Amino acid sequence: QVQFTESGGGLVQAGGSLRLSCAVPGTVITIGWDRQAPGKQREMVARAFTRRRTNYADSVKGRFTISRDNAKNTAWLQMDNLKPEDTAVYYCYARIDGNVGYHDYWGQGTQVTVSS
Repeated sequence: QVQFTESGGGLVQAGGSLRLSCAVPGTVITIGWDRQAPGKQREMVARAFTRRRTNYADSVKGRFTISRDNAKNTAWLQMDNLKPEDTAVYYCYARIDGNVGYHDYWGQGTQVTVSS
């Protein structure tokens, strides 16, 4: 298994900001976050690929920003102008290059709660 080091999250009022961080060992190809709200399916939130390419869910574009430090195998998700519908457990995701191909892993998750 892969040991994720996640931090951030918590409770914030609507319009506020939070910052998540995630560190993962190994050769990380892609890193990002998914989230899952109560009673809903898990969804992709943001991805940071190699060569500084990024991808976001339509619902967070313009409000969330993902960044990564390849040397530290660490990524951050800056979440601004948070809305109550952003309330969910946020899971760090990493695609890691192994000895035979690559594998996808998820961290244990951190709770983000946005009050109205």
